[in-house]
Amino acid sequence: MSPLSSDFVFRMSMKELIESKHPTIWIDFEKGLIDEAELARKFFKDERSFDLEGLKNCMKSGYSYIEGVEELLRALKKNGYEMHAFTNYPLWYKMIEDKLKLSTYLSWTFCSCIFGKRKPEADFYLEVLNYLKVDPASCIFVDDRMKNVEAAIEAGFKGIQFKNADLLRKDLSIYGIDISTNEFNENQDVAENLE
Repeated sequence: MSPLSSDFVFRMSMKELIESKHPTIWIDFEKGLIDEAELARKFFKDERSFDLEGLKNCMKSGYSYIEGVEELLRALKKNGYEMHAFTNYPLWYKMIEDKLKLSTYLSWTFCSCIFGKRKPEADFYLEVLNYLKVDPASCIFVDDRMKNVEAAIEAGFKGIQFKNADLLRKDLSIYGIDISTNEFNENQDVAENLE
């Protein structure tokens, strides 16, 4: 059984979980409209208790870099590209930061819990543009959910649906983004000097 399955955390199937949890509580938590204590109190429609710390630990253990993503972020940062997280996440994004140190590569600028808005709400995209004070066509929005990419495109961003790091590299290069690094050339020079 996966440590992230609903059976493990809630001792019920995903179908039972969906049927018994409060319909908007997670969205309210992601928007920062409620705190963790209220989430714990109202997570289920019948307000039964559950192991909130267990849920947090389970979620945290499930986070890791997707193959190739950290290297891609490193290359983009090295080449001077400004990157921001634009995420539907509650204050628990700090758990992800503690584990993965994403701020090494990007800023946690646009979290739903801070702005009180979620993707794909159009006004969240407009708020991002207002904050950055840039032409939307100069921004590339990457997301794994197509509805979020479509909303970004509607707002004027360039959009890419994330599928894996290799495809993202190719898609970014189509937009003229330089992802090359000198690491290969430096390694090649070292190898040639050793001969």
